Amino acid sequence: MTEPTTVAAVLYSEQGAVAVATLNRPQSLNSFTRQMHRDLWAALDRAEANPAIRALVITGAGRGFCAGADLSEFDFTPGPDLVARANPGPVIEQAFNPTARRLQRLRMPTIAAVNGVAAGAGASLAMACDIAIAAPGASFIQAFSKIGLIPDAGGSWFLVERLGLARAMALALTGDKLAAAQAREWGLIWDVADDCVAAATALAQRLAAMPTKALVATRLLLREAGTRSFDAQLDAERDAQSALGRTHDYIEGVIAFLEKRPARFKGE
Repeated sequence: MTEPTTVAAVLYSEQGAVAVATLNRPQSLNSFTRQMHRDLWAALDRAEANPAIRALVITGAGRGFCAGADLSEFDFTPGPDLVARANPGPVIEQAFNPTARRLQRLRMPTIAAVNGVAAGAGASLAMACDIAIAAPGASFIQAFSKIGLIPDAGGSWFLVERLGLARAMALALTGDKLAAAQAREWGLIWDVADDCVAAATALAQRLAAMPTKALVATRLLLREAGTRSFDAQLDAERDAQSALGRTHDYIEGVIAFLEKRPARFKGE
């Protein structure tokens, strides 16, 4: 295990084949500044650049996971151009949307270890990961309606996908807190664990030993299933299987099965 190194507002470490990126602004519940986005991208770059890393865990330092955008970065000083200066559109386009897209396209599976409150875009960040495991005291809050905004960073898409329209609508309109246990029951997250970071890391180690390309292809097929007809999905499955059929891990997996031994996957 490597010692954590600070990439400004994000801590990065490697534990075998698993990278851990820790949002590290605990004094502000790890709320996102523009610099924090850049630091997270740098951590993702490091993980992707190391071929030995085959799974990623994202968590938060301190008592929160992520409280969304740091509103202190917006300029609400009275005076000319207040509306333009306070406009959230540019930071969404330049920071939050690239982060959400980057997580969806990472070459490895991702797990969110939600150690505390995940509010606003922080909840979107957790949902952007492939799997989320929360601490018992964690919660998810769609805080946008309380400040006159809408769920962003993919939140409006993820909520409906995970919860269905009725639950997504009520959570988004009211801004009510959703406790971890209820989030698991409703299907927003995968599991709740006393030590969510240890549980997420253990699951990441398990996924890291599996055929990485197949896992990522599965992510893509599942994410896009709702946008295709059944016939189109069959074609997409065929194309993905054909591509995976040329990988080392497919050949190794079948040979290992026939030889009745554990497969030795390389993520290739």
